[in-house]
Formats: sequence, structure tokens, C-alpha cells
Amino acid sequence: MPSFDIVSEVDQHELTNAVDQANREIQNRYDFKGTNAKIESSENNLTLQAESDFQLEQMADILRMKMAKREVDIKCLEFGEVEESLKQARQPVVIKQGIDKELAKRIVKMIKESKLKVQAAIQGEQLRITGKKRDDLQQVINLVKEANLAIPLQFTNFRD
Repeated sequence: MPSFDIVSEVDQHELTNAVDQANREIQNRYDFKGTNAKIESSENNLTLQAESDFQLEQMADILRMKMAKREVDIKCLEFGEVEESLKQARQPVVIKQGIDKELAKRIVKMIKESKLKVQAAIQGEQLRITGKKRDDLQQVINLVKEANLAIPLQFTNFRD
């Protein structure tokens, strides 16, 4: 039986390249000269550091632009609260990966309501969709794409 997986993953290599490019642009920009502005990366977290809230917003825009150029979906970024102290402002950014249980249940419910002859199973942080016909699976892909969910989704591991 044909099947595929719905996952939410971020290409770590492309993300690292986007962060490096953003840091390079920040170092070269005139409005950041003489400041200690930078983006630090660790596992699924980024930290934006600058002298003011305004500079953090500029850095976030640069990061989004570099990620978009490298085709990393910016929906995966979740910006935290800005923490200001004396002459330093920090903003944590979480990189969302995986489909949480609540969203997975919502997707399964949406697929069942479509009355397509497929089965959807939650497997950890991904969904496995199986069906007898390839066309049904393609309709599920279109259905999920049109739903415009809050996280970027990829359709992988297609088996016939």
C-alpha cells in the first residue's frame, strides 16, 4: 500500500549558513559598526544580541531575509521576549521542529473529515498516511498544503 510521511524539519546545514551570512552582514553594516551585535546558534535555539531593541528588530529582519534566500521556511522561528539590561538587549529564538500532538490530531481530524480513503497515524513527531490509491495520497498532500498551518510541513518517504 502506498504511503508517505508528513514531517516538520529544518535543514540544519542551510540554517547554519543563513545564520553565518546574517552575522557577516551585521558585522559589515554601517549602523552596527562598533556594536557587539551578533547571532549565536546552539542546537534548536538562536540568541540575538545587540545594544538596543531597535537593533534586534533589524537583526531579525536580516535573519529572515537570509533564511528565505536559502529556502529555509521562516515559519519555524518563534521569537521570545526581549530581555534588556543596561547596555545589552537579548532575544531568544526557538527553532520549531516536529509536529506537536495537538497539531497532529488536528491534521488527522481534517483528513478524516475529507472522506478520502486513507489512514492517518501519529508516529511521534510525524504523521504516516497510507492509502490504496496514489491519487488519494496526492489529494491529502494538497489538502494539508491548503490548510496553511502555523509550521512548515514536508512530505517525505513516499513509498508505492
